[in-house]
Amino acid sequence: MAHMLRNLRVPPNSASLEEARTRTFEFFRMCCRSIPQIMEIYNLDDVVSPSQLRSAAAAHVRKNASVTDPRVIDMLLFKGMEELKNIVDHSKQRHHIIGQYVVGNQGLVQDLAPNDQGLSSFLKNFYSSNYS
Repeated sequence: MAHMLRNLRVPPNSASLEEARTRTFEFFRMCCRSIPQIMEIYNLDDVVSPSQLRSAAAAHVRKNASVTDPRVIDMLLFKGMEELKNIVDHSKQRHHIIGQYVVGNQGLVQDLAPNDQGLSSFLKNFYSSNYS
């Protein structure tokens, strides 16, 4: 899989919205095919399941579902391809992957809510400002 990503070049701009949409589905499939390798590289078995990681990837793709300009979609695909390549090439550390794709923006603050009786207000504010 890493070999496939290394030699991958971004094709010229999409001619239509339909072509950009097709490329988006191909990119998502490529992400899904990379998940077993990512799970192994970053030792994520104890933190997340492959289906949860697939759902996180789908959420990142759906986040831009309202974009209709093929040039913008191509740019987003280029950035996504670059991110996937960095992940597969092990250019990121485990805590980056966990923070960005497993926990997400709201995860740690939500985890603290029921058990935060012993935390000072300073720590509560610190955690909420750093993870939201």
